[in-house]
Amino acid sequence: MRYCRAMNSKYFPLCGLLLVFLSGGGHKAASQQDSSRIRVNVVLVQLNVAVTDHKGNYISGLRPQDFQITEDKIPENIATFEEGNEPGIAADTSAAGSTPDAAPAQPPAEASKITASTLQHLGANVYVLFDTSNYMYRGFVFAQDAIADFVRSLDPDYKVAFYSYSRDLSKATALTPDHTQVLRGVRSTVAGDDAALYNCLLLTVKDAAPLKGRKAIVVFSNGPDNASSVPPENVAELAQSTGTIIYMISTQAAEGDPVSTAVFERMSKATGGKAYFAKNWKDEKQAFASVRDDLAHLYSLSYYPAANPNRGWRTITVKLNGKELQKYHIRTRDGYRLSQQAQTFSSETASTPDTGGESSPN
Repeated sequence: MRYCRAMNSKYFPLCGLLLVFLSGGGHKAASQQDSSRIRVNVVLVQLNVAVTDHKGNYISGLRPQDFQITEDKIPENIATFEEGNEPGIAADTSAAGSTPDAAPAQPPAEASKITASTLQHLGANVYVLFDTSNYMYRGFVFAQDAIADFVRSLDPDYKVAFYSYSRDLSKATALTPDHTQVLRGVRSTVAGDDAALYNCLLLTVKDAAPLKGRKAIVVFSNGPDNASSVPPENVAELAQSTGTIIYMISTQAAEGDPVSTAVFERMSKATGGKAYFAKNWKDEKQAFASVRDDLAHLYSLSYYPAANPNRGWRTITVKLNGKELQKYHIRTRDGYRLSQQAQTFSSETASTPDTGGESSPN
């Protein structure tokens, strides 16, 4: 079930401003008819899909034709396909991702310009968000070690950013392929004030939103949020709509708070990620290793949305074709809101004024 509730009115101004910014400005989000809205030429919706057996082991070697995607129950054709850290391929849109006897969705005319090379060298973009609030005084050094080991273990092609938060967000290291620079950022952090996790996580999602390819935020939290003005529901929906995976790594202390536990689990599940609760520093390292393995085994599938009159939340369903594959479990985001930040793969860098077309998120 989609993790999204009605927006609390007292939080609307702050989060609304951020969502308007992500949509390209107030005039662009105001209405479909506003001529000031920017139109993109080629748009893909990208999904990151984990496939596991009943023991949690990853299933590899699947092909585009093994997947079936629908958006609001409308069949979609897979345009590009990538497994883990392997090079992407251009899928056969006449066969992949469609249901039997369904009329295939046609990509835009510009689709012929998109090849596997569009996704082939994108790798993954990983944001590490570290709790440096006053909850962290006791286990601070151990958490730094676990994060440092995680950064070292990532694929060299991954770009990594390191942020920390207490009451405010600190962007210690911007997104970079230089993992040594990220490690310096990890070691430079110090413990601070109260924890405004959801405020700072929303800002991190905003930074990740425009990026292409796999993008994930790995949060290490040692306690509940006690200083945010933004509700977690808004963070979860924005992450869903921009294709950003959220992994939550929390300590046993945080698990002792049932509200935080429930929020962390629902938020990560809604975005296609996972939540971990570590009892000690060894569990913290194992949780980070599990996140690394998950990123390395994700299938990345993209499609051009078929004609759909729905201008709001669109529900995405991913299934496996064939009885022998239906025993496996699928984990991915379950939809997106059309008005959010678009993920574009365009042959031109310049955008043109809107002439009535729509843009969709990644």
